[in-house]
Amino acid sequence: MRDDPTVIWMVEGARNGDKGAWNELVERYAPLVWSICHRYRLSAADIDDVGQSVWLRLVEHLATLREPAALPGWIATTSQRECLRQLRIGRRTDPLDPLAEDHDIFDDAVPVDNNLLLQERRLAARAAFAQLSLRCQQLLLLLIEDPPKSYNEISQTLHMPIGSIGPSRARCLDKLRHSSALTPLIEAELERTGGSERHG
Repeated sequence: MRDDPTVIWMVEGARNGDKGAWNELVERYAPLVWSICHRYRLSAADIDDVGQSVWLRLVEHLATLREPAALPGWIATTSQRECLRQLRIGRRTDPLDPLAEDHDIFDDAVPVDNNLLLQERRLAARAAFAQLSLRCQQLLLLLIEDPPKSYNEISQTLHMPIGSIGPSRARCLDKLRHSSALTPLIEAELERTGGSERHG
């Protein structure tokens, strides 16, 4: 199933002014916003500002959100942009120490750190994973356990024939790759590379 029914209900309810749906939406995705802010090491006040900006922008964009399943990815991308904007604001308003070696660390001319790009990919992957069915989640988690479980153990745990584990794994990974939660990240990567990855 492409969309989580709960996410669809929250988005449609919020669009129609359902306060309960909106509150549940914020409660569900606030930890995602907070975790992204935490990665950027923002202050508590800045985190509050980013959160308010993200939810305000979501209100503005709810009507144009084509697929509810894209919501986690949209929130993650918007949160990251707001964090970077907050850092730029802080850089303009805070006095700089001319002796500090890293005073230009957030200069617009400096490319985004590879660690931040990696974190963005991880967040998008987690959001995509959350959209999978419970069965797919259980199967993939068992397959990546350390130490790895045998197909026999997985078969017994999930009450699944051994012969169907491989094909089920392939289907689940295909759903993961095509999850709309990854769409904003994929589009950003294609834009960054000039679309060269389309032919990779």
